Amino acid sequence: MRVLVKGAGVAGLAVAHELHVRGADVTVLDPYLNFDHAASWLAGGMLAPWCERESADEAVLRRGMDAADRWDAMLPGEVVRNGTLVVAPPRDHGELKRFASRTSGYHWVEESEIAALEPALAGRFRQGLFFPQEAHLDPRRALRRLQEKLLARGVAFAAMDVSEDDFSEIVDCTGAARIGHSKDLRGVRGEMLYLRTEEVALARPIRLLHPRIPVYIVPRGQGLFMVGATMIETEFGGPITARSLMELLNAAYALHPAFADAAVIETGAGIRPAFPDNLPRVGREGNVVVTNGFYRHGFLLAPAMAAETADLVLSEQSRQRSPRCA
Repeated sequence: MRVLVKGAGVAGLAVAHELHVRGADVTVLDPYLNFDHAASWLAGGMLAPWCERESADEAVLRRGMDAADRWDAMLPGEVVRNGTLVVAPPRDHGELKRFASRTSGYHWVEESEIAALEPALAGRFRQGLFFPQEAHLDPRRALRRLQEKLLARGVAFAAMDVSEDDFSEIVDCTGAARIGHSKDLRGVRGEMLYLRTEEVALARPIRLLHPRIPVYIVPRGQGLFMVGATMIETEFGGPITARSLMELLNAAYALHPAFADAAVIETGAGIRPAFPDNLPRVGREGNVVVTNGFYRHGFLLAPAMAAETADLVLSEQSRQRSPRCA
């Protein structure tokens, strides 16, 4: 069976991998095969279903609990299983209690335990929440490595000039490009930045709680940190705003004052596709299988949604090949 997968972001690559593993002849179509226009390129890469449950549906936890294992199977060596640490300034201790009341899979840590987990944060926070089962990866490395793996295994990549008539199935994983085409799909803007400093070392993602703009800081190695991300209900796709830049920088400074002297390496803004319930969906729209609506959970939920997509594509193809009963 020949399948055309539209979109080479995390959803498209995960779907292509799943279909290929199950025996399909897969071609991936995307005009930007260098990931320049993929929202996945700006992602945090946190495989943190228990933390996400604070503001997400139970389905996110259920689908994302084995995300680290699935990514390990796809890309051995890319997943870092150091957990997630959630902290808040003393004045915002209520936010920490509220977060704890809405989540699970954590234990409370005191100041000494925080210092043992993250020596750079010694003496800065009195209490926190540690989620030991969570993990993270570098999205940019993961995207590149997954594309390279698929190419090495014979999956074709095309930027244009593909005839859809040559394929028995088409799977659309084009994300925000389907806004206006898929019913109820909307855009949610996310903004982020990269900082570099040799004055701070972190072993895991840190979530800093704040009543207005909670943020996360994810270590990328060699003094590089990703700071994100805003969630703004707009489809404006322009560069990061001054307000968001200041808020993200202030949050980084609140975590550790050394970030005040960090170099701003990159800023970015992208549109995340989301349905009203902020959960991804897979289903048929006409003659196309559409997988979309990942909201802020692209890397967390892509493996599970890829499996659901492959189930749908292959089960329908199997039914079409079966002889009709008299």
